[in-house]
Amino acid sequence: MKRIAGFALAIAASCAWPAASAFAAEYVAMPGGMFESVLPQGPVPTLSTPVEVPPFSMRVTPVTVGEFEAFLRSQPQWQKGRVARVLAERRYLAAWSGASEAGPSIRENSPVTDVSWFAARAYCESEGGRLPTWLEWEYAAAADATRTDARKDPAWRRRILSWYERPAASSLDAVGGEANAYGVRDMHGLVWEWVDDFNALFIAGDSRTQGDPDLLKFCGAGAINIIDKDSYAIVMRIALLSSLNAADTTQSLGFRCAH
Repeated sequence: MKRIAGFALAIAASCAWPAASAFAAEYVAMPGGMFESVLPQGPVPTLSTPVEVPPFSMRVTPVTVGEFEAFLRSQPQWQKGRVARVLAERRYLAAWSGASEAGPSIRENSPVTDVSWFAARAYCESEGGRLPTWLEWEYAAAADATRTDARKDPAWRRRILSWYERPAASSLDAVGGEANAYGVRDMHGLVWEWVDDFNALFIAGDSRTQGDPDLLKFCGAGAINIIDKDSYAIVMRIALLSSLNAADTTQSLGFRCAH
């Protein structure tokens, strides 16, 4: 089970976050609707129950390096070397050359990575938004270029999995890949992404825990038994997110915002 350690301290240390949007960003309206997650949403932890996803808006692309630089200039408490350790581990913005400058070796239009959940959440609030929930992210990520739910298509699944088979690149490509049916880009193939409720995602690999009521007791509503184990790419994302703490960072983990 993962808890957001030091959450109260985080709010105090990060100062006030503006309610109004600080930077222009493109969002698309997501219609919402009934959706069957790979994670159980009903009362029985081994059965999948379609749930209603309320309408929301999602950022078209992940937040870029250039956008995060602008955020750091306006909110210096999140700069490299100044952020409180409880809010971001020592690897926060590790490859950046300065406190608020990524440096010439990092492309400004590539997605920002090495950012903690706390920093990602603060950025989204500065934009008048929030991090998407896992269900919202999964709902948007289920679409391909023409279908709002392509998850049963083996060819679509293979295409996504091909990203995981490629060696990690030394530098990330620019955002702005092919749009899916909703108009959202780069849901797959570029970076992993933080979600607001990452700490509620829990994977039990031991079959003896399947349906164990104590698992639900200790992990609350986030005690998870994966329903659709063929959705390997999505399961891998859940596995990564469920292994993290809020201050953690990785060089392949970025984020986008929602409303």
